[in-house]
Amino acid sequence: MAVAVISEIASRNASKMECTGAAQNHSQRSAGFTLLEVLITLVIAGVLVSLAALTISRNPRTELVETGQRLAVLFESATDEAQIRARPMAWQPVKGGYVFLIYEEGNWQPLRDDLYAPRNWPTPVDRVIIEMPGAPPHTPAERMIFGAESIAQPVTITLCRGEICVHIVSRGDGYYRVQS
Repeated sequence: MAVAVISEIASRNASKMECTGAAQNHSQRSAGFTLLEVLITLVIAGVLVSLAALTISRNPRTELVETGQRLAVLFESATDEAQIRARPMAWQPVKGGYVFLIYEEGNWQPLRDDLYAPRNWPTPVDRVIIEMPGAPPHTPAERMIFGAESIAQPVTITLCRGEICVHIVSRGDGYYRVQS
């Protein structure tokens, strides 16, 4: 009987020790974060901060210059396309974007080609001014025409966003330069 009592007391003490040992281990684990958890949190925070910085730091002048460069390439392509089709084409700014047109059956018709489909401005543009030498002063043209001939009229297209303006200039040779 004494052996049974001693073994019962020993088993109770052992179970108490296991419980308190587990409790101590649990309290030690929940007292802080592991190194891996801290590193993962720092990496995620760094990625989020860098994405926010890229979004915020976009320069409006740079965006407008890039829009001008895209248009200059499209204008050069449209100049070639008008010569290949042997029909005049035109570029016309519209509210919120622009459209390329072709002269067919006595009217200007919008082009639906992938390259010349109507588009929205990739960056906000407040004003578009088309200036051609020889045109009456202070009367901007409605559209810019790409003739079927290899030599065209000089033109300056000005894109503005607030006080920032970019000029797309051609001397009539089919090449367009962006000036800011």
